[in-house]
Amino acid sequence: MALAELYTQYNRVWIPDNEEVWQSAEITKNYKAGDRFLHVQLEDGTELNYPVDPAALPPLRNPDILVGENDLTALSYLHEPAVLHNLKVRFVESKLIYTYSGIILVAINPYKQLPIYGDAIIHAYSGQNMGDMDPHIFAVAEEAYKQMARNNKNQSIIVSGESGAGKTVSARYTMRYFATVSKSTSNAHVEDKVLASNPITEAVGNAKTTRNDNSSRFGKYTEISFDQSYRIIGANMRTYLLEKSRVVFQSENERNYHIFYQLCASAMQPEFQHLKLGSAEKFNYTRMGGNTVIEGVDDRANMVETQKTFALLGLKEDFQMDIFKTLAAILHLGNVEITAVGDERSSISPEDSHLNIFCDLLDLNFDKMTQWLCHRKIITTSETVIKPMTKPQAVNARDALAKKIYSHLFDFIVERINQALQFTGKQHTFIGVLDIYGFETFDVNSFEQFCINYANEKLQLQFNLHVFKLEQEEYMKEDIPWTLIDFYDNQPVIDLIEAKMGILELLDEECLLPHGTDENWLQKLYNNFVNKNALFEKPRMSNTSFIIQHFADKVEYKCEGFLEKNRDTVYEVLMEILKESKFRLCANFFQDNPVSISPFSSTINIKSARPVLKPPNKQLRMTVGSKFRSSLSLLMETLNATTPHYVRCIKPNDEKQPFEFDSKRVAQQLRACGVLETIRISAQSYPSRWTYIEFFSRYSILMTQQELSLNDKKQICKIVLQRLIQDPNQYQFGRTKIFFRAGQVAYLEKLRSDKLRHACIMIQKSVRGWLQRKKFLRIKQAAVTIQQYFRGQRTVRQAITARALKQTWAAIIIQKYCRGYLVRKLCQLIHVAAVTIQAFTRGFLARKKYRKMLEEHKAVILQKYARAWLARRRFQNIRRFVSNIQLSYRVQRLQKKIEEQSRENHGLLERLTNLASTHMNDLDTIQKLELELEKLTAQKRTYEEKGKKYKEDSEQKIFKLENQNKELREQKETLEIKLQEKTEEMKEKMDGLTKQLFDDIQKEESQRMILEKKIQNQKQDYEKEIELLKGEIKVLKEEKSWLQQQVQQEIIIQDGLKIEVGQLTKQAQKIPELQKEIELLQTQKLDVEKQAQSQKREMREKMSEVTKQLLESYDFEDVRSRLSTEDLEHLNEDGELWFAYEGLKKATRVLESHFQSQKEIYENEIEGLNFKVEHLSQDINHLQKLFREENDINDGIRLEVSRLTSENMVIPDLKQQVSELENQKLDLENRLQEQTVKLKEMSNQLHHEPEGDRTLRRTNEAQNEINIKAKERLNVITQEIEGLSNGLKQDEIHDEVKSKIKQETTRLTVENMDLEEKLDMKDRIIKKLEDQIKTLTKTIEKVNEVHVPTLSKEYIGMMEYKKEDEERIVQNLILDLKPRGVVVNMIPGLPAHILFMCVRYADYLNDADMLKSFINVTIDGIKQVVKENSEDFEMLSFWLSNTYYFLNCLKQYSGEEEFMKSNTPRQNKNCLKHFDLSEYRQILSDLAIRIYHQFIVVMENNIQPMIVPGMLEYESLQGISGLKPTGFRKRSSSIDDTDTYTMTSILQQLSYFYSTMCQNGLDSELLKQAVKQLFFLIGAVTLNSLFLRKDMCSCRKGMQIRCNISYLEEWLKDKNLQSSNAKETLEPLAQAAWLLQVKKITDDDAKEICEHCTSLSTVQIVKILNSYTPIDDFEKRVAPSFVRKVQAMLNNREDVPQLMLDTKYLFQVTFPFTPSPHALEMIQVPSSFKLGFLTRV
Repeated sequence: MALAELYTQYNRVWIPDNEEVWQSAEITKNYKAGDRFLHVQLEDGTELNYPVDPAALPPLRNPDILVGENDLTALSYLHEPAVLHNLKVRFVESKLIYTYSGIILVAINPYKQLPIYGDAIIHAYSGQNMGDMDPHIFAVAEEAYKQMARNNKNQSIIVSGESGAGKTVSARYTMRYFATVSKSTSNAHVEDKVLASNPITEAVGNAKTTRNDNSSRFGKYTEISFDQSYRIIGANMRTYLLEKSRVVFQSENERNYHIFYQLCASAMQPEFQHLKLGSAEKFNYTRMGGNTVIEGVDDRANMVETQKTFALLGLKEDFQMDIFKTLAAILHLGNVEITAVGDERSSISPEDSHLNIFCDLLDLNFDKMTQWLCHRKIITTSETVIKPMTKPQAVNARDALAKKIYSHLFDFIVERINQALQFTGKQHTFIGVLDIYGFETFDVNSFEQFCINYANEKLQLQFNLHVFKLEQEEYMKEDIPWTLIDFYDNQPVIDLIEAKMGILELLDEECLLPHGTDENWLQKLYNNFVNKNALFEKPRMSNTSFIIQHFADKVEYKCEGFLEKNRDTVYEVLMEILKESKFRLCANFFQDNPVSISPFSSTINIKSARPVLKPPNKQLRMTVGSKFRSSLSLLMETLNATTPHYVRCIKPNDEKQPFEFDSKRVAQQLRACGVLETIRISAQSYPSRWTYIEFFSRYSILMTQQELSLNDKKQICKIVLQRLIQDPNQYQFGRTKIFFRAGQVAYLEKLRSDKLRHACIMIQKSVRGWLQRKKFLRIKQAAVTIQQYFRGQRTVRQAITARALKQTWAAIIIQKYCRGYLVRKLCQLIHVAAVTIQAFTRGFLARKKYRKMLEEHKAVILQKYARAWLARRRFQNIRRFVSNIQLSYRVQRLQKKIEEQSRENHGLLERLTNLASTHMNDLDTIQKLELELEKLTAQKRTYEEKGKKYKEDSEQKIFKLENQNKELREQKETLEIKLQEKTEEMKEKMDGLTKQLFDDIQKEESQRMILEKKIQNQKQDYEKEIELLKGEIKVLKEEKSWLQQQVQQEIIIQDGLKIEVGQLTKQAQKIPELQKEIELLQTQKLDVEKQAQSQKREMREKMSEVTKQLLESYDFEDVRSRLSTEDLEHLNEDGELWFAYEGLKKATRVLESHFQSQKEIYENEIEGLNFKVEHLSQDINHLQKLFREENDINDGIRLEVSRLTSENMVIPDLKQQVSELENQKLDLENRLQEQTVKLKEMSNQLHHEPEGDRTLRRTNEAQNEINIKAKERLNVITQEIEGLSNGLKQDEIHDEVKSKIKQETTRLTVENMDLEEKLDMKDRIIKKLEDQIKTLTKTIEKVNEVHVPTLSKEYIGMMEYKKEDEERIVQNLILDLKPRGVVVNMIPGLPAHILFMCVRYADYLNDADMLKSFINVTIDGIKQVVKENSEDFEMLSFWLSNTYYFLNCLKQYSGEEEFMKSNTPRQNKNCLKHFDLSEYRQILSDLAIRIYHQFIVVMENNIQPMIVPGMLEYESLQGISGLKPTGFRKRSSSIDDTDTYTMTSILQQLSYFYSTMCQNGLDSELLKQAVKQLFFLIGAVTLNSLFLRKDMCSCRKGMQIRCNISYLEEWLKDKNLQSSNAKETLEPLAQAAWLLQVKKITDDDAKEICEHCTSLSTVQIVKILNSYTPIDDFEKRVAPSFVRKVQAMLNNREDVPQLMLDTKYLFQVTFPFTPSPHALEMIQVPSSFKLGFLTRV
């Protein structure tokens, strides 16, 4: 169809507009060929006759259905206004910033933070195809990563755009994507380092401009290296054309590089104070732009972040401080004041503080710097001339030095970053991210803009060639003839710039000349290119600029500064000064052999597509232009060797307003970045491309029934197109796609909409006709009814007369009476019947009530007697129980009284013996004293006689000595005074001593008398107490005999139950032996008493000897010799009493000490006796306990008898089992003969008893013999106790003997109790075995009669194994066991039950090591099988179920009450006896949780690929939705879609999961939790995909989703899983589907949306509303005002501002305790388990 034929009424076109670039208009009159005007109506209603050229009609507007497409190539009409309008609709209305344009991703800067860059978004795009999701920078990064992994080819992502368009952010997000999806396995965190390089390069290379607050002032190409596993191992960065002039100059409202302001903001920090910085306003290099602060940016915080990233890259603080010193030096250098000295000279003050600081920081010579900043050295062949510089020249030299230092510093930082990111391994592939400036044109364009536009020309050429290549590949792939397409080739522009004698070469040549100027160079350009090259022009009004026709636009360049910027020179003298710096970093900057920037350049092996122009000499290579050209050539070589991906960043407005669209600025950038050129190339051929499936689905409405009857869809499409489009040149049939020329899809859409409109008209016509017919019939019926009533009234009026009225009245009266009579008769009949029925009914009820009352009365009487009998019985039992308790209590009290009295008796006897002994000792001492007194009196007489003789001798001597006395009188007179004084003193002393002696003697005598009286009184008291004690002893003996009688009576009562115990009395022969032992003990006691008496005698003899020694030790003669005659005269005639008193004193002291020691000995003995008495009381208590335990044993015997009778009740159950086995006869006829043979063998074995039973019998018999002996010993001991109790009556001397005997009895009774317990256990086991053998033999006999197999013996639920078999058990039961095929024929959790039966066996043996070893080996085996089958769903399900059952068995049979509530008595008997396995339960619980999580992961991995195709893409309701054109990014190559997943696939997968879990016996609660987790994943993945797929956000897709949710709900209902809460997890998805279907126009609609969508967040609701896309022209888009209204209503809602749902979220898993109903003793091991070495116990 010709394009001109589309200009018909109601179609819309685009006409140029000065403000909006293009304006939409609707055609009001059909256009005919040759018309010069096109009649249109603008959107504001104004009509216009637009003049047109028939050869260039205004571009047509696409149908509304195609507006807002993800890919611009999906538009039917591909031209500039269509692209501009599509971008505007997506950006302004849908808030979508990314759009595809063929292979280009167009990214519009929103100037606002959007929630579309989180990790959840990254994971959503990871692994997805390019066109499956909405356009995104992550989709481009994923495509590059996928192609690298699939093709093993290096990739490049080229991000371009003008300043402020968002290039840096886009490049940062691509690098973040790679770092997230390709995490390194090492611990070096290479990804973090790669990301950390961005803040550093932005700090030193980005600055604020008028267009962008964070503008990159350099180009950057980052190579991210990957290993063979496609994980990041390192990175390398190359930079291009740093804007050095910004260091020394900034325009108004611009800033220098960020790092300077960060330093100034941190100047007050302690670590930066030595830099002597201040605020940014104090430095010339930072205050030129006027405003030093960016709104919303904290430079100080950014400085901290920069330091952190330096540290993360391993750059230490010393390195950082060197950088900061260099930067601070640059700032101080800019503040150096240069003053003019005349017109030819300049100078710097020697006191310039900033220069001084500059020299200090860089360690330079201050004098040299002051000199050579104002002078320069000119070296000629003959001499060296020092020439002063003017002030402007000196300022330029200073600024050049600052730029040079910063340039070197920037290169050095990049080099160190590359060193930090380098890697040791081999690079397999890499992805390069190019962040480079876009095409620039300003009012004044200089050398920087020239280089930037030159780089963009090279990139555009590469882009054109790549697009052309892709188009050619697409045509060849589809077998469509390739035709040459005319496209803009910018190679001539590149040749103009870089070819021989081109602009750059002429510039380098001019720079070599000593007197070269910008004007001379410009003149050379004029001479070479004006009127010779169409791409070069000279401005009309200027001689200082030139114009180049670039691919994007014409650009006028000012030649001023070109040479200076290209030279980029610094005077040699200044460089020499810097080389001599002691600051190593600064000195290295200016060395002759700089270090290579990166070690990575050598690793890239690239061949150039075209030869690189080499400079003619070395000096030319050093210019900025030559450097940039060579680096650009290397970049192009790299890009040509990789697969490029293009991101074009667009700046929507210059005011940085969020979501504001300036059409002029956007159109300008679209032209500059090559997007429109791509569109133009595509539009020249076949821009619209549809797969056959898409075409058939979309345009099946245009097909006839005959065409649809064909089976080949491809053939149908060909036939339909040939019928609809007559011109075959307008389309081409490829292998998998149909190619359309521009406008043909719009024509097909017009035909489709016309068909639909015609169908709608037909439907409307039919509906309206039906409604009118229905209305007409209703009116007709109403008219007929009215006529009927009207005619009736008229006939009545005509027929009424007086006679007729009378007859009518009479007839009415007759009818009245007749009807009354009939009614009364009927009423009477009914009344009689009702009375009769009531009588019979009431009688029946009364009799029934009477019978009930009678039965209740009789029941009450029976209850009365029964309750009375029960009450009497209960009372008798209680009374008997109370009497027993009272009896035992009284016995205990009496025994305690006997013990206390015996203790008191022992104490009194001991005290009597002590007093008697002390009394005897006192008598002995008195006798001794009397003897001593007699001796002393005899001595006194002898002394008196001697005194008389001495007097006589002394008289004679006195006469002899009188002569001598005369001689000595002189001396005597001198000494008499002294002697008299001394004698007087001695007399006084002697008088005092004599008085004291006589007083002490009298006191001693009085004390002795008092003691004698006290002893006599105590004797009398003791005798009285002894008599009282004897009386009490008699009373106690009588009570004891009474108690013995009662005990004997109790023994007589229990004789009936002690028949077996009575047999133990045969060992009574041991009583004489015990009596002999008692006699020996008595003899030993007599010997001990004799020894005690002998010891007492020896003590008395020793005392007498001591007293004698004391008396002999006093020498009376010596004492007397010491006394003078006068002293002796003072003594009375009994003067020797003093000496006697002294001797008595010493003797009494010795006696007192001896008495004290004896007292202590006796007290110790008394304590020992008290201890013995206490021990005897304990023995008596123990005997009483034995008596009570004996009663308990008798009760236990009764209980055992009752238990055995209850076990006998099991026989009917066994009979029932036999009957069931009989019913199975028909099913087992084929195996009858074999089973009968086996049963005969088993019966023979039972009759002859197996060896194991024989040995068990033997051990039981031996144990019985031991128990009988123990019982006999117990009887003997009881008899001995009785004999000993009778012996208590005789004498208290046998206390010690009784204590020993009682100790022996206690030991024997304890042993006896243990033996009795073992005996009871063995008896019970024997009885059980005997009963089981009897019952089994009976059942076997019956079974043999009916020929049905049965169990041979009863088991106790254990598996006997050997420790060396543990590995075999684990290998066969865990590692080698395959669940498929085995699960069907066994009970759920059979391996777990078998494992627990082995655990029971180890517990039964009480072998801790064996139990611990088995459980550990089991757990390790489960871990191993889970690890080896980590992706096998059936195996994980099987072992999750068995681990859960094993855990429940450990709980159920642990013996804890909370787990035993639902156990049977038999299961309670199977509980573990010796070990607490709670720790292992915790280990198993943790293991089960791990298996569950892996189990969920496997299910999610299996079902996740089905979710989006089945839930979103598949049409559950066929024909309800039609496909739309998808564009370049999503071109399916398959015709048959049978391999795609459907909703049925999801349901089948869920059913497979469910059936497998049920077969493996997974607990229902765990199954519900797993299903809930799966449904959450289905809902979350579907909803996340819906958020990121604008093409799926339509009303019809909402219906499809709702239908699919209903299928899932039906599946839940069918599997009876409604209680799993899985349905609630789909609520967000259900609300999203409802939101797509609901009306979205009025305020009520907005309110309803807010009230209904409670499970969706505000961000999610707004995203769905913005993404809503109509499929047909009959649907309407959501108005932006409505979206804002909903958003305002939702502002008060508190929810998480998160767009994506977390698909990795796991609900908390709980393992409920469900006891196993299976009895362990009934479990059999299948032969397939290969566990024949295990034996059931």
